[in-house]
Amino acid sequence: MSHTPHELAEEFPDLKDKIHELKTSNAHFAKLADEYHTLNREIHRIEAAGVNVGDEAFEDLKKQRLALKDTIFEILNG
Repeated sequence: MSHTPHELAEEFPDLKDKIHELKTSNAHFAKLADEYHTLNREIHRIEAAGVNVGDEAFEDLKKQRLALKDTIFEILNG
């Protein structure tokens, strides 16, 4: 299990400038990015601290993060 955070700039290093631009100019994108950041930090906290969370609940969090990442990716490439 990896304890590396999945920050957007790390996930899409070639789109780092566009991520920053959209965060400041597109309210919908900024909201999605904030949701992703919050969810990602929660997942990282659980992984790093070894917090006791049921496997199904933890998998649901990771699926939510992936869905947000997919939506963000679509916007970045749209």
